[in-house]
Amino acid sequence: MTVDERLRKLQEQILNKRSVEAKLKELHSQQDSMEKELRELKKIMWVEQADVDKLEKTSLTSVFYTILGKKDDKLQKEKAEAYAAKLKYDSAFQEAELVKEDIGRFEAEISAISGAEKEYEKLLDEKLRDLKTSGSAAGEEIFRVEEQIVSHENQKKEISEAVSAGKRALNTTNRILSSLDDAEGWGIYDMIGGGLISGIAKHSHLDDAQAEVQMLRSELREFKTELSDVTISADVQISIDGFLRFADYFFDGLIADWAVMDSINRSQADVTKTKAQILKVLDELENLSRHEDLEIAQLNERKKNLILNS
Repeated sequence: MTVDERLRKLQEQILNKRSVEAKLKELHSQQDSMEKELRELKKIMWVEQADVDKLEKTSLTSVFYTILGKKDDKLQKEKAEAYAAKLKYDSAFQEAELVKEDIGRFEAEISAISGAEKEYEKLLDEKLRDLKTSGSAAGEEIFRVEEQIVSHENQKKEISEAVSAGKRALNTTNRILSSLDDAEGWGIYDMIGGGLISGIAKHSHLDDAQAEVQMLRSELREFKTELSDVTISADVQISIDGFLRFADYFFDGLIADWAVMDSINRSQADVTKTKAQILKVLDELENLSRHEDLEIAQLNERKKNLILNS
């Protein structure tokens, strides 16, 4: 491998290292937030379960609701709230485990290329000495242009990875909306006297939507992580932060108003809003990608002219 080839390879490793470091910084930030969230969710889960236990045992609270004839209703309500709290805790715990795995993977990747900067600087000094010795201005200019090309190609690669992550999340939102639409259809039928079958079908589609929301949560976190090394406008970055809070509202509404059509409609509106945000970011990324293509093409043309005219 020539000196130029080795320099190009090392520069790619350095740019990749910086990209991974940016992602690690974002993941550590997510991890800190998740650990705080888990502590709060665990407290809520314990409190909600304690409310269920009070009613199931012979206690003053249990006796009070028994006298009023509302113990069964109160117990069902408390169980639903306890289930919702556990569902949110389990979801957050799974996310925290995925973040931990990603951190370990990225740290190992950085460790594998930890000496790239020193070797690059050493070879760069060697290359510059040779160029100064030869006295070739064109050689120095070509070297600078090649560095810019590598930088733009790396940015294009990061954009492409972010686009892929965004499209995965977008596809999941479409599946959630499809399940909610199906649930809405069965819900309408159920409201006009559909009976047991329509009720089962409606809740089956809600179960499907709930499972997809868990996947969407992971995919949106991945999308946010991939965007950490892509330079985009501040308003787009801010909109990403709201994505990860979506699942909590979804779970709350789904459990609290399980049989109410209004809950399905609110969920549809939330998912549609999230989908619109994803589309907005993807559109911005496509514009950035086209800009990088133009920059790379112009630099390659400049390099070609330098070679032809030297």
